[in-house]
Amino acid sequence: MKAEKAEIRKSCLTARDAIPTEERIEKSLTIADLGHDAIAFEPGTIISGFMPIRSEVDIRPLMADLRSRGAKLCLPVVLDKETIVFRAFEREAPLIETGFGTMGPGPDAAIVDPEIMLVPLSAFDDQGTRIGYGGGFYDRAIERLHAKGKVPKLIGIAFDLQKVEKVPAEPHDIYLDAILTESGLQLFKE
Repeated sequence: MKAEKAEIRKSCLTARDAIPTEERIEKSLTIADLGHDAIAFEPGTIISGFMPIRSEVDIRPLMADLRSRGAKLCLPVVLDKETIVFRAFEREAPLIETGFGTMGPGPDAAIVDPEIMLVPLSAFDDQGTRIGYGGGFYDRAIERLHAKGKVPKLIGIAFDLQKVEKVPAEPHDIYLDAILTESGLQLFKE
């Protein structure tokens, strides 16, 4: 199953990498616009975003919109080979290299527990199964939140072309509640 997932990951990331830069920017802006109406929350809700790496959807415009609507933002930070935590992302806070090729708040930022998580991914299917980047960071982080009695809403963020017919699921996989692409928000469970 790991080999099958690796092949799907490679295929989807290759397709995503092939999206021309201008088109990727336009699709990212469309996703931000659609997210404005699709992602409902109360002011003060803690929402985790992410800084884009490689050819990921650039959700910085979406995060700016969420902040303007009262969300408290946080970003993932890699602590070690097994662990990410989510640090509060304040408007003027400097960002530092935080592992896995991304940027995030430094160690002075508070560690928080997100209530809504915008989740990067390599591939997804119609059942809400996702393939990440192979490190299991998000699965473990979500398991830690569940162990604390917290059940964050999980919204995958991807381009339409990252959808596959079927993602092979393993027992440790955690399913998405929804996926947001340039076609809109697709709910998998209420």
